[in-house]
This record gives sequence, structure tokens and C-alpha cells, in this order.
Amino acid sequence: MALKGHVVYDFTAEPGNNELSVKEGETVTITNQHIGGGWIEAQNSKGEVGLVPEDYIEIGKPIPGAGTAAPTQSVGNVAPPDLTFFDTYAPASTPAQNQASNGNDPWSVWNTDPSGGSNNNWASNPEGTQTGKNAADPWGSVPQGHPQAYQGPGAEDDEWDDEWDDVKSSGGYSESDPGDGGAMQRGGAHATSMKISLNKFPGFSKSGPELYLLSKQLAKGKEKLTIYMGEVGPVWSYPEAQLDCVVADPKKGSKLYGLKSYIEYQVTASTTNRTVNHRYKHFDWLYERLLDKFGSAIPIPSLPDKQVTGRFEEEFIKMRMERLQGWMTRMCRHPILSSSDVFQLFLTYKDEKDWKTGKRKAEKDETVGVMIFTTIEPEAADLDPVEVEQKCEQFSRFTKAMDDGVKEILTVGNEHWKRCTGPLPKEYQRIGKAFQNLSSVFTSSGYQGESTLTDAMTAAGKTYEEIALMVAEQPRKDLHFLMETNNEYKGLLGCFPDTIGVHKAAIDKVKEGDKLVATSKITPQEKVTMAKRVSTMSYTLQAEMNHFHSNRIYDYNRVMQLYLEEQVKFYETIAAKLREAHVQLLFAAADSCVEMERNENECAACAKGQRLCLCSVAVEEVKELFYTTFSPRWLQVQLDVEAA
Repeated sequence: MALKGHVVYDFTAEPGNNELSVKEGETVTITNQHIGGGWIEAQNSKGEVGLVPEDYIEIGKPIPGAGTAAPTQSVGNVAPPDLTFFDTYAPASTPAQNQASNGNDPWSVWNTDPSGGSNNNWASNPEGTQTGKNAADPWGSVPQGHPQAYQGPGAEDDEWDDEWDDVKSSGGYSESDPGDGGAMQRGGAHATSMKISLNKFPGFSKSGPELYLLSKQLAKGKEKLTIYMGEVGPVWSYPEAQLDCVVADPKKGSKLYGLKSYIEYQVTASTTNRTVNHRYKHFDWLYERLLDKFGSAIPIPSLPDKQVTGRFEEEFIKMRMERLQGWMTRMCRHPILSSSDVFQLFLTYKDEKDWKTGKRKAEKDETVGVMIFTTIEPEAADLDPVEVEQKCEQFSRFTKAMDDGVKEILTVGNEHWKRCTGPLPKEYQRIGKAFQNLSSVFTSSGYQGESTLTDAMTAAGKTYEEIALMVAEQPRKDLHFLMETNNEYKGLLGCFPDTIGVHKAAIDKVKEGDKLVATSKITPQEKVTMAKRVSTMSYTLQAEMNHFHSNRIYDYNRVMQLYLEEQVKFYETIAAKLREAHVQLLFAAADSCVEMERNENECAACAKGQRLCLCSVAVEEVKELFYTTFSPRWLQVQLDVEAA
């Protein structure tokens, strides 16, 4: 009897690899478990058969039942309020689930106005500029599906160990066949889920924002996050010195006498200039902590993907390091995330003891989920609930519209990349080969005096072959960076529905206030408190959106400049090569013209009024043609014509 399997991670098949696309929660039939290399063959409900990563499927396990909600946990020593009367209005899904697995369209739950909308009052100066100026520039590969932090295939050595991994690699890392690891290629497969239990998110229980809105006593802590009123509206408090970091020097390490291997990165903060070592699982742990603590207020973009095969392939390691650099840079540019205790621990821990102590402290942090709003202190008057709702809808429409635009760029860019590395170079190669073949035919005629022409045609053919190589290599020089920026924003925008969803849920509770008071489920004072706290949440959302807009303008201004600059260089180089080929043909025509004059004492070109002639009648005209056609900036042409 065929085995059934439960899909635990989304997987997108890459065309041409006999792979099968599956979605989290789907049930498939296992048709072959002995494929090897970490793959199995499966069949979906449509009868389609293909390969799926083995660790993406739980074989022979029952499908988990739906509707199991995480218990509401207390915050600090404050008992949670009685929220049983909110069960009727409880949301169907939790933000933590969605932010942790936003591989599917995260906007499907919103009925937004397709016309979109945006607030023109955003910050005019970028929060982060240092990384854009130094060698730690995160520019540098691949696919359009933005992956989630992932602990699936190959992660058996990435579970948290009781002991500290103190193994240092002697240097370098091994390479594997570049044909392996198709997930590295543009448009490849990516995991889009995380194994994170809802119990790890006490603020994201079924009660939603009510835990904060109706808390009898707000948790007290030393951390206070102030929001100021700036020129563009509410803004976070930014530090005087911008934090930056460098992720570099990936090395392969091992433990258990080489039975387990991993890649370790060196991370250096600009504040200390001291290097700390981290494995991917440490970045994953940081992501979970940031999502746990700030996910209700701040969208936390996911980490770059882990790969099923070829995990130690050189190109993949460099690509993942580049994306980790980009992720860390974005965290550094956020004034709240970068100054948090857990992020500072990650960058500046001193030794093993310091790391373990800070790690345990972070994991016991009780100001998480919606309770992060208890630390927010807006320096402005409370907002009217109607204004709060309008702002929320405005941001929801804009982020949805931008998400659609970013996905369009990724789709078009991916198609263009494929054309540049496939059909286009082949066409240029065919043109070049055709020119050279025709030149060979001319050479075989035995006619004397045409060598200049045949040489020029051969050179033109080789020029087109050189252009073919340039076309194939160009996407890595410009389109790559444009795709990476949009890929990063796709992941970031995918988190906004969850963050905005928290605010919409809170607004709905406030709108139900009169009904709840009438049924004696809350007091009039609690209704006032709810409205006041929703105002605080709104200021938080506005400050975050202003931060987002500021960074968006900076990032896209930068990447568009880089893209267009490289495009200009690309086409100028092609034009220069074509002009060189053109020059050779001009000289070939001139030689032919002079030969005719010498042999026949008559120039047919001059008789026909053509300009490509070097006889005494047309010397000055041809000089003018050369000097006006070829700019001295790239070519200097000197004519030394001896009259016949």
C-alpha cells in the first residue's frame, strides 16, 4: 500500500528538473522513497508526479487537526484579563503563523482597493547610509521567491546544542558540482515555512490585541520606545551614530570528529570593530527572537533560505553570505531593532558565558507579542478612532499595491534574465558565425584585392560573438542588484499584512466597545482605555511606515542609479565595438575605391556621388565623415591619404 505524506514546507518546482510543487498542509502519495540525495518521488491529488525534498514531507504521520489554539500566557506577574467574551470575534489565523510562513500570498485575506494609495509625508533622509558607502555593501544574487527562515533539510546539525560550538575551520570550504543545488538558480525552489510553535508567541494567542487593550496593569520594564512628531509625522527616535555591521569570511567547520559540518560567518559591528562568530542557526535564533518580541509592531523580514543540496558549494555560500549581510544591514538601519538587547547581544557578546547568559535572558523575555505596545510612548495627543482606521487602511492599500508592483518587477526581470542567458546570446552568436562564414566564402573566390573586406567581415563576426558573451554576463552586473532589492522588499512587504492585521483587529475591538459596554462585558472606563491604547498602536504603525518610506526611497534611488549606470556602460561598450567593426569596413571600402581609380583612372563611387571614397576629390569629405562619426572620447581616427 502506498504511503501518504503530509507536506510541512512549501516547495516550488524548478522547470526541467522533474520536480513537483507542493504546499504546506497538502497530502501527497509517496511513490518512490529510494531516489537518494535527499529527494523522494511523490504524487499530488491531481495525479502529477515529481521529486520533492525528503525533509519537506512527514511520511506516515496523521495530518494535524485544525483549530488548536495556543493558550493565553501571562505577562510578568500580571494576570491576563478575562477575554472569553471575545471568542466570538477571535481572528481565524494568528499573525505569528503568517509572518513565520508567508510563502503563500499574504495579501489574500485583505479586500483592498486596487487603486492603491500612499501618504506623501514620509522621511526625506535615509536612516542607513554607512553600509551603502563601505566595503560591506550587501549587493552582490539570485531568485525571485523570498524564502523564510528555515529549519528543514540539512538542519539536523543546526538544532541548538547544549554545548557551545567551538570548532574553527582551518580555512576554506569545499566545492561541489555546480550542477547540484538547483535552488541556487534564479527562480529555484525555496522553503517558505518555519517550525515555530505558537506557544513561543504568548502575545499572538487567540486573544489577539485584547491582551494589551484590556490589560489591568501594564508590564513595567526599563525599555521605553519614544515616538516623536517630525516633519513627516510620527517617527522613531534615531541614534546619533548609525549602527552597521559586516558579515564576512565564511568558513566550513565541523564537530563530532567531522560527522557534522556547518558554515561559520564572522560578524563585525561598527561600534566595537570586534569580530564574533555565528552559524546560520544563530541568525535563525535571532530572527525568532525579533519576530517574537517585535512582530506585532514591526515587520521582521525573513532570513535567506537554506539549501537542500550543495550546502557547501562555493557560489551558494557566497550568495547566502550576501543575503545575510543584506538582512543584517536592514536590521541595523532600524532604530528599535538595532538597539534591542537581543540584537546587541548577537553583535557584541564577549565570550561563551556572556552568550549563554544573554541567550537565556532573551528567551525568557515577557514583553513580547502585542505587549510590546506597553513600551511605546508617543509624544502627541491621542488620535480619534476614525483617524486611526483611515491611517491603517491607507497603509494597507499602499503596501498591497507595492507588493504587486514588486512582484511584477521580479517576474519581468526573471524572464529577461533567462532571455539574456539563453536565446539572445545564441542569436548574436549565429549572426557572428554567419558573417564569418560569408567571409570565408569570399576568400575562396581567389579574387585579389578583397582581403581588406574579408578581414573586416571576419572581425565584424567576432565582434558579434563578443557581444553575445557580454549579453550573457550583463545581468550579473546590473539586473542582479535590482532583483535582489526587489526580492528583499517582497519578503518585507509579505510581513505587512500580519502587522497591519494586529491593528485592524484592535480597531474592530474598539468599534465594538459600545456593544460590549451595553452587555456589561467591559466598563465605560475600559472602553476609553481601549481607544487610548489603539491610538498608541496607530502612532507605532505610522512611525514604522515613515521609516519604511524613508528606506524605500533611499534603496530604490540607489539601485536604479546603479542599474542605469551599468546599462549605459553596457550599451556604450557594444557601440564602441560596433564602431570599430564599422571603421574596418570603411577602410575596406576606401581601399576598393582607390584601387578602382588606379586601375581604371575613374572612381565609380565618386561618379555615383557616394561619400565612402578616398580619391583626391573626396579626401576632405571623408575626413569630415570620420571626425563627425567617431567621437574623440573613444576613438581617434587619423587619415593619411596620399593622392594618386
